[in-house]
Amino acid sequence: MQSFQINGIDIEIIFAHIKAVTINKSKSIQLTSRPTSGKLLTWMWLLLSLTSILNDVSAEMFYALPRQVGDTVVPVADSAKTTGVIIDSTLKEKSHTKIDAKVERSARDSIVQDILSKKVFLYGDAEIKYEDIDLKAACIEVDFNNNTVTAYGIADSTGKIQGRPVFKQGDQTFKADTIEYNINTGKGYIYSIYTEDSQGYLAGEKVKKLPDNSINLLHGSYTTCNIEDHPHFRFKFKKARVIPDNKIVTGPAYMEIEGIPTPLAIPFGMFPNNSRQRSGIVIPSYGESANRGFYLEGGGYYWSINDYMDLKVVGDIYSRGSWAIKPTFRYKKRYKFSGSFSAQYAVNIISDKYSPDYQKSNDFRIRWTHSQDAKARPNSRFNANVNIVTSNFVKYNSVDVNDYLSNEFQSSVSYQTSWAGKYYLTVNGSHRQNTKTHVVQITLPEVTFNVNQFYPLKKKKRVGKKRFYEDLSVTYSMNAKNIVNTMDSLVFTEQAYQRDMKNGLVHKMPINLPIKLFKYFTWSNSLNFTDRMYAQHVDQTWVDDTLFVDNDTIIGYVDKDTVTGFNNAFDFRVSSSLSTKVYGMVKFKKGPLRAIRHVFTPSLTFNYVPNFGSADWGYYDSYIDGDGKEIIYSKYEGALYGTPPGKKSGQIGFNFGNNLEIKVRSKKDTITGMKKITLIKSFIIKGDYDLAKDSVNMSYLSMSGRTTIWKNIDIKYSSLWDPYVVDSAGRQTNTYEWTANRRLFRRTNTTWGLSFSLRLSDKDFNKKKEKEKKEKEKSGEIEGSTEKFKHEDVGTLNDHSEYIDWNIPWSINLSYNFNYTTHLAYLNYEKVPTDKIVQTLGLSGQVNITPKWKVTFRSGWDFTSNKVSLTSFSIYRDLHCWEMSFNVIPFGPRKSWNFSLNVKASILQDLKLNKKKDFRDF
Repeated sequence: MQSFQINGIDIEIIFAHIKAVTINKSKSIQLTSRPTSGKLLTWMWLLLSLTSILNDVSAEMFYALPRQVGDTVVPVADSAKTTGVIIDSTLKEKSHTKIDAKVERSARDSIVQDILSKKVFLYGDAEIKYEDIDLKAACIEVDFNNNTVTAYGIADSTGKIQGRPVFKQGDQTFKADTIEYNINTGKGYIYSIYTEDSQGYLAGEKVKKLPDNSINLLHGSYTTCNIEDHPHFRFKFKKARVIPDNKIVTGPAYMEIEGIPTPLAIPFGMFPNNSRQRSGIVIPSYGESANRGFYLEGGGYYWSINDYMDLKVVGDIYSRGSWAIKPTFRYKKRYKFSGSFSAQYAVNIISDKYSPDYQKSNDFRIRWTHSQDAKARPNSRFNANVNIVTSNFVKYNSVDVNDYLSNEFQSSVSYQTSWAGKYYLTVNGSHRQNTKTHVVQITLPEVTFNVNQFYPLKKKKRVGKKRFYEDLSVTYSMNAKNIVNTMDSLVFTEQAYQRDMKNGLVHKMPINLPIKLFKYFTWSNSLNFTDRMYAQHVDQTWVDDTLFVDNDTIIGYVDKDTVTGFNNAFDFRVSSSLSTKVYGMVKFKKGPLRAIRHVFTPSLTFNYVPNFGSADWGYYDSYIDGDGKEIIYSKYEGALYGTPPGKKSGQIGFNFGNNLEIKVRSKKDTITGMKKITLIKSFIIKGDYDLAKDSVNMSYLSMSGRTTIWKNIDIKYSSLWDPYVVDSAGRQTNTYEWTANRRLFRRTNTTWGLSFSLRLSDKDFNKKKEKEKKEKEKSGEIEGSTEKFKHEDVGTLNDHSEYIDWNIPWSINLSYNFNYTTHLAYLNYEKVPTDKIVQTLGLSGQVNITPKWKVTFRSGWDFTSNKVSLTSFSIYRDLHCWEMSFNVIPFGPRKSWNFSLNVKASILQDLKLNKKKDFRDF
């Protein structure tokens, strides 16, 4: 044995002819050789071999478990014995190998280096990492001669392949039986491949991988089912080309369901495999409508303009002449804004042209939504929610139940901005329409300017004690708008904007001064200024003439003349109020009831308004009618912001608020042992007395209250009481009820309201079971979540209780509303009561019959009309990669049903079966 060093590496020579080489972590190389006749040959061969080793492989090599590979035997390194995993990192290869990046290799069993043939064998959970390539397999063979990697699995004792190769490069991942890959060229062959591509899964018997990461498949299939061995469905083909992040193009393909070929075939296939949006044709649904004939619905084209916007244009066409076009434009910029715009137009033709039921209407719907991200511009915001629709469009072209249940549709477009956190400006345009009455209200534009509350007398630097006048505050608001109220058929006519348009501007400036009196009282004083500005006023005169209107003769009428010009209507009012809170409590030392608390909130108010109806102000005028009576009218009657009060007013009002609560003992409260229960949330009594009137000074006495019982039941009450006697026509006189009938008030109106809501689910009934389960776990009767059953507890073979899941998720929502109103009128001194009762009952819920079956329902009853409200049932079945749903409205004006069977994945959204019959076909 001889030893020497090369580059700090200790070398021991046993024989002259080398058989194997081991290089361990301590840089100790052991050479095993056969005896020869001369030492010169031994030294020359040794130097050449070491040079080849050090240049072609690395400075750190392999330490492995004992294994015989050809004539090479590699002993075990010390570190492999302790860790059981061999890791080798090749830092830099020789230039002619064309490997210019770090190669990391690891194996659980062993790594074997064949020096002479320049091959490496990795066994047991082998893994190689090179640049963006990650290869895992039971066995991996690396050939440095041609820079190829071969990976394959190993059959276990049952013949099943274990450790199948998994190849990952970037976002692509392949599973296969065997993988052959050239690191330099990027080409490779893969046998029995299985890979996930975007939303689908691709399989093939033989695959050729190209340098651009595209692959060619032979005898393959495509599916969106994630079951690898036996997918529920797939498209089978002979040849295909896969272009990453683009598409999958196949030759003739046919559909296979549960391994059974179907006659559903296509001459070629093109499947998108890009998660990003792409342009393409939208496949329509087809069917037959009893009233409109055969149809194609929802067909058209989708255009992906760019990453920020897209356009979808679809349409409907019917064999009896109806048609519709529905373009939708969407846009979005992250952290900035998002929205969509849709302008839909439809020509609805019902029944045959020569049928007595023939109807034709031109309908449209305009929908625009825009929202701005709050972080985009913190001091300004632009939002839009436009929904303009004709009544027949909702009836014939909308399938949304919420549209059907709604009579009113609203729109709003607004821009808001602020300065210094004090000044706020809003510019708004709005629209409101009622599809039942056909009344449309358009507000365009509306401008609002507000100034935050400020304290003009407050000192910036406090010196001494705070003065009461420093709490004086001022706010300001301005509102200007233009409104058109008309019928929907007149919206685009000149008449609507000449006769039905109103506009104006109003300024409001309240000045408030709260003062604290005697520690317990709050004295609030306010002065409110209101300034209305109009572009016109109305003069009224009596005309003694005869008019003939709709076969009626009218003798004498009021002529109204609209006079344009700037008009200013100013008024102000002074108010003052004194309020406090009084707390009363009674405590009990024994019994379940421990305390009763009553909170009494009295307030006394005074309001004064001057007589703005006098001629000095010029807001009111008068005329003499045909009976010789003087009729006083306001020049701004019916104006947008009203008119100043026409009479002097000095009202003294009172308001008594009440709240009643009790405290009872509660075992659930472990801290105080008490529970608070509210008996009366609020009970208010209020009224006022007008000092400025010459008669009937006292107002109606108003009472209102509300409370909640058992958290789910709300009760509301309100009533009006008249302090004066009425005449034979039911009009108030200046005689008090106490004077005439020895009673303080007479009830004129009463309203009771009761609302009940209840939501039940499986969680409400499992609380006790969960508590018992935890207690059993603590006592050891249950180990974890698995109960211990004795053999005799399981039951007979016919006992299926073990297989029934009683914890199926379910929920039921029950709502009930009751409203009772009594109005007491008096005619000829006799009481004429008018009662009105409104009752509705609503029921909805859902039940998961099994983890894959779900049933939902909704119904109700209207007690006033004695009819069932909108009732619907839905059945949903989860079919793993498919889904099935059946929706039905069994009766009523919206009677319909819809059946759908489709693939879940959106990439194959057109692979579906739809059958329906809606309310238009019955």
